[in-house]
Amino acid sequence: MAISRIALIALTASLCAGCAGTQERSAYVPPRAGASGTIYTDVAYMQRVEDQARARGIDVTWINPPMKRTDPASAPTPR
Repeated sequence: MAISRIALIALTASLCAGCAGTQERSAYVPPRAGASGTIYTDVAYMQRVEDQARARGIDVTWINPPMKRTDPASAPTPR
């Protein structure tokens, strides 16, 4: 009887702790307020990495190519 009571108390405590630990959170991080501009693939960086890799006999496969954001102040204005 004492062992089942201890087991029941332990089970109840673990269930309460598990329910208290769940939260509704998102992994989304919004961009900064001043961050605008165009996002594009950083081709110059990719070329430098691929040239170095080729010189060493390594084949590069880009899974997530590096991205770069243009500065809106220095971006050319559309005509």
